[in-house]
Amino acid sequence: MQILSRLSLEDKARSYPCELSGGQKQRVAISRALMLNPKYICFDEPTSALDPSLTKDVSNIIKSLAKENIGVLIITHDMEFAKEVSSRIIKLDSGKILEDIPSKEFWI
Repeated sequence: MQILSRLSLEDKARSYPCELSGGQKQRVAISRALMLNPKYICFDEPTSALDPSLTKDVSNIIKSLAKENIGVLIITHDMEFAKEVSSRIIKLDSGKILEDIPSKEFWI
């Protein structure tokens, strides 16, 4: 329950997946990953189909994970989200690295 509380899901512990919003489902997925005490978590399009408020929630969760020294890899097409949460940007094309730079340099 501690992880569910941390992600504001304690009241959804007995809910079925079909009863959850998109943001709640995303937080459940993060909770499941955190149960394994990972060193790294990979997020594939974590903000797809989320409204701006839920995107901000996911952004805050990801930033808190990084502060806890949990490595975070994010695959996204959402450049505003990437700007908000990233410390490095790696651009790929057909599996080849085109660019690998600190995010501060990328957004100049």
